[in-house]
Parts: sequence; structure tokens; C-alpha cells
Amino acid sequence: MPELPEVENVRRTLEKLVKGKTIEEVIVTYPKLVKEPDDAELFKEMLRGETIEEVGRRGKFLLIYVTRYVIVSHLRMEGKYMLHEANDPVDKHTHVRFRFTDGTELRYKDVRKFGTMHLFEKGTELTIIPLADLGPEPFSDELTPGYLRERMQKTARKVKVVLLDQRIVVGLGNIYVDEVLFRSRIHPEREASSLTNEEFETLYKEIVATLTEAVERGGSTIRTYMNSQGQIGSFQERFYVYGKKGEPCVTCGTALEKTVVGGRGTHYCPVCQLKS
Repeated sequence: MPELPEVENVRRTLEKLVKGKTIEEVIVTYPKLVKEPDDAELFKEMLRGETIEEVGRRGKFLLIYVTRYVIVSHLRMEGKYMLHEANDPVDKHTHVRFRFTDGTELRYKDVRKFGTMHLFEKGTELTIIPLADLGPEPFSDELTPGYLRERMQKTARKVKVVLLDQRIVVGLGNIYVDEVLFRSRIHPEREASSLTNEEFETLYKEIVATLTEAVERGGSTIRTYMNSQGQIGSFQERFYVYGKKGEPCVTCGTALEKTVVGGRGTHYCPVCQLKS
């Protein structure tokens, strides 16, 4: 599933492609993808004549701002946006097409059909699910070592589970949590409440540093991820632990291990990331 760096790169490339374009027609071939309103025909009607003003992001969600509304889009596992000429052949996995007055189309393709779209009136999007319960952005002033300490010292949950909780911090998924915890020298199965003040400082710094580097490198392409211009990411070349079970740790040379934490495959170094 695309995490913050991947979604941010989709946002940047998508905005360049569609900002200022006016929607002539919306074609929906898989209505279940549209969650709000619960009528895909109404979704199509509401967007007719709207002009795309900007593309934003909140956590792992894309926010496509048009004249009166906001499309809140989650890509899930395989969702992709690409710009086409209106007369280009349509792939069988394309489920939503935003046809513009200039003869181009923004197409949403999703092999697994897990993606979602919500349409809200501007100004209400952050007060309604799915955005209402999200925690602070990693690059915002709201995220501090003190905030992490306050939210994590009162729970017996494992630190990896807490970091995956989008109500605590948005944008972190399985890949980046593994990488952040390795860089912080924190075992993923430690109870969050066991971290010291120094460890909260380090954790905060590594969250920001890791995600910053990943954004700059276009995100990580593990299987099929690419941005809206068809470019893949390169941060996977900088992984220290993710997907490297059995390989030597870059710091100490010990074979990296893999376990399951909170139902997610988890990679770590048993020497650099002590459990206690």
C-alpha cells in the first residue's frame, strides 16, 4: 500500500497534470468505489463543470480540490491516476474517468478495486470520516517528541502497532515503520510505554528524516507503485531492513530477522534493536 512518500509524489505529479482543467463528464464503471455520495450517478452529476484547483494530501489520502467540492481518494494497494487522451484505449482495470473539456482524461486504474473516493463540500472534508480521526502530519509542528511521549506512554501496545495507527501519526505504513525503528535502534515489539525520553527524541527525528529522504527519492517501488507520470521510486535502494531477512545488518553484520507484529511482517536486527 502506498505510504506518505508515495502519495506525496503522486500528489505533486498529478497536480502538474490536471490543475486548471475543467471536468466535462465523469464515467464510473465500478460504482462501489464511490463511497460518498452513495449514488455514483450523483457523484458524476456533482462534478460536471467543476474545475480542478489544486491537489492536496492528508496522510495517505489524496485531496483533489475542485470548484465547490473535494474528492478524497485513497489508492489502497494498486490504485493509480494517469492522464490520457480521451480517445486512448481504456484498460479493463480503469474504473473512473474524469473527461476534461480539453480532450484529455484523468483515469483511475485499480486492479484490486480496493480504492475509495468520497466527495465532500469544501471546508467539511477534515471533519468527516475518513479524515476526521487522523493524527498529525509527520512534517507538521503538531508532531514533536513530547506529543509522541504523551500518546505512547499510556499504552501497553507494541511500538510498531502504535506507529501504524493513523490516529497517532499519519502516513507511516509497514515499510517506513520498519526502517524508522531500525534507524532509531528500537525493537518493534517493545511496549510503546517503555521508551525513554531520549528514545522519543530519536524516534521523532528518524520519522522526519526517513520520510523526507523517501519523498525526495520518489518513494519506494516494491511491486507496482509509480507516480502519475509513470515514474517509479528509488528509496527501496536505501532500505536497511525491509525485505532483507537473512541478509547481514549494515551496522553489525548480524543476520536480519523477520517476525509478525500486529499481523504485519516485520524486519529488524536482533542485535542493534534489543527487545529489552
